[in-house]
Amino acid sequence: MGKYLVRRILLAIVSVFVICVITFGAMNAVPGGPFNSEKALSPAVKKALEERYNLDKPVPEQFVIYMGRVMHGDFGVSLKTGRDISQTIGTCFKVSSRLGGMAALAAVIVGVILGAIAALFRNKWPDRLIIFLTTLFTAMPSFVFATFLLMIFCIELKIFPVWDASTRSMVLPVIALAAYPTAYITRLTKTSMLDALGQDYIRTARAKGVTTVKVIFKHALRNALIPVITYVGPMLAYILTGSLVVENIFTIGGLGQQFVQSITNRDYPMIMATTIFLAVIMVLMNLLSDILYKVVDPRITLG
Repeated sequence: MGKYLVRRILLAIVSVFVICVITFGAMNAVPGGPFNSEKALSPAVKKALEERYNLDKPVPEQFVIYMGRVMHGDFGVSLKTGRDISQTIGTCFKVSSRLGGMAALAAVIVGVILGAIAALFRNKWPDRLIIFLTTLFTAMPSFVFATFLLMIFCIELKIFPVWDASTRSMVLPVIALAAYPTAYITRLTKTSMLDALGQDYIRTARAKGVTTVKVIFKHALRNALIPVITYVGPMLAYILTGSLVVENIFTIGGLGQQFVQSITNRDYPMIMATTIFLAVIMVLMNLLSDILYKVVDPRITLG
């Protein structure tokens, strides 16, 4: 277990570094710069700003300087607002983590329940209705679903506010983010439940007179949750990346909206800092899901 964790941590460091290289290269490959859109700037002022932020140096040298600062915990300041990026990320991530946490919890709970129901009523109308809904939500991108929810429930019916910093305003963004993971977890749970219900230990439990409810929730569902647990890490990664657009649609002041704005403004330090932050979280979530996989099923060997 210890060797596995060391290997995964080293692989995580390499993965984050590769992401930094690709992001930095792609960011600087696009023509223009963060100060090109500032029409009021004179050439002398623009040149002074580029020298201040090392934008006048070759791209490889810029990357070395930036990564050196990052290694010391300095993400710099925003080129547009002048605010400390670490503080901005900390403030915005509180909103994003709250939204993502509620969406992940809703996806797991609803997905497991619907998957268990679909397995118990296989080929009957509840199963067919659930499969229809999961297929619909799987095929529909989160930003399309989010726009649909915004138009119907915020603009037309005026049931929910777009954004007023209240829990009530988080309902629609949570639904939009949780739709696809819920559909995927429902399918996983159904498949795993059907496989578990056909195992010998389930037949033995029923032969001993164990109640159906106990067989389902104590024996079958516990083993059926193993694939769901392995999906938790990628699901959190999906929710974080999906929130980039959803937060912008619902005008939520989270990290996703900040990231989209930084791309639009060509705010290089903010783009890099947000990318690194999200990459680290994704890597950690995937590592956590592997560890939970081992905890739930001790028979699994991590190597």
